[in-house]
Amino acid sequence: MPHPFDIEEIFPDDGDHPVRLPRRQAGNSPQGVAVTLLADYTLRTRAWLPSAAIVALLAESHVSLAGARTVISRLARRGVLEGSRQGRRSSYRLSRSAAVSLSVGGSWVMAATTTTQPWDECWTLVAFSLPQERSAQRRALRGRLRWLGYAPLYDGLWISPHELTPKARAQLTQLHLGAVTVFRGPRVDLDAVVGRDPLDAWDVAAVAAQYESFLRRWRPILPRITAGQVDGAEAVRARTEVMDTFRRFPTLDPQLPLRLLPAGWLRGPARETFAAVYDGLADTAERHVRAVVARFADGTYADVRGHTTADLLAGVCAAESRNPAPPAAATDLAESSPSH
Repeated sequence: MPHPFDIEEIFPDDGDHPVRLPRRQAGNSPQGVAVTLLADYTLRTRAWLPSAAIVALLAESHVSLAGARTVISRLARRGVLEGSRQGRRSSYRLSRSAAVSLSVGGSWVMAATTTTQPWDECWTLVAFSLPQERSAQRRALRGRLRWLGYAPLYDGLWISPHELTPKARAQLTQLHLGAVTVFRGPRVDLDAVVGRDPLDAWDVAAVAAQYESFLRRWRPILPRITAGQVDGAEAVRARTEVMDTFRRFPTLDPQLPLRLLPAGWLRGPARETFAAVYDGLADTAERHVRAVVARFADGTYADVRGHTTADLLAGVCAAESRNPAPPAAATDLAESSPSH
C-alpha cells in the first residue's frame, strides 16, 4: 500500500483536458496548498485573483513570499493556472483543464467515501505483462489501477472486489502496450499454508492508522467550530489542510466491502469529521478570502465562492468567471514574479 504522501497524483488527468497537477510530497507542499486554496474558492467561477492576493493567502499558510512567487510561476508553466498582466500587475485563475480535473476529482473523492455498494463475493483480477523497455507504460498502468481501487496481490496480478466498469475498461485499453487479461470470479479457498488472502494486497492496518491520525488531528477543533471561535485566516488554513489530507483516503482505502474489514472501521467517522470541518468553516473562510482579495484590487468579489461537500458530490461546475477580464489590482506584492 502506498504511503499517503507518496502518491504522485490525486486527481487524474481528464482525457480531453490534460493538465499536470502538482506531485504529492511529504506533508503539504506549497504547490498543493495553492491548488487546494484556489479550488476551494474559485472552482465554480474560475475567478481571477490578483497575484498579490494569492501571495497573501499563501503567506497565511506559512509559504514565504519568494516561495509563493515560485509556486505561482510553476503552476502557470504546468498549465494549472492561466495569467494576465496589466502593466506590472498580474492576475491568475485556474485554467479550464485544471478546473475540470479538480471538479471530477472532488466529486470522486466525495462519492468514494460516501457510498457503499453490495458485494457479490467475486473479485476482479487484472493480469499484465509488459516488456522491460516499457517501464513508463508499466508505471502508468499501475498508477491507473491504483486510482481505480486495485492493489497488487502479486507483481503482475492486481485485484479489486469491484467490477470493471466500461470507463475503467476504456482507460486500461488506452494505457497498455503489452498483454493484459481481466477475469472476475469467486475465490477458491486453499490450505492456509499455501493460499494468500486477497485482503493481504492492502495494508489494512496502515489504512486504519491513517484514519486514526486524521481523527486525532481534527476532532479537537469541532467544538470551536460549533462555538464560532475560529477566525477567518485559521478557517482558510484548516479547510485547505483538511481537504489536502482527506482527499487521499479514497486511494488509500479502496472501498473494500465492510464485512472484509475490522469491526469499527473508521471510514464513516473520518468522512463525518471532514464534513464538519470543511462545511462548518465554509462561510467564515469565504468571507476572509474575499476580504484579502479586496485589499489588492478594486471592485467586488462575488465570484469568490466557497463550496460544501454536498456541492462537491453533486459536481462543482467549472464555469467561466462572470468577469472575463482580470480586475485592476491596487497593489501587487508579486509584480516581479515571472509571467507565463
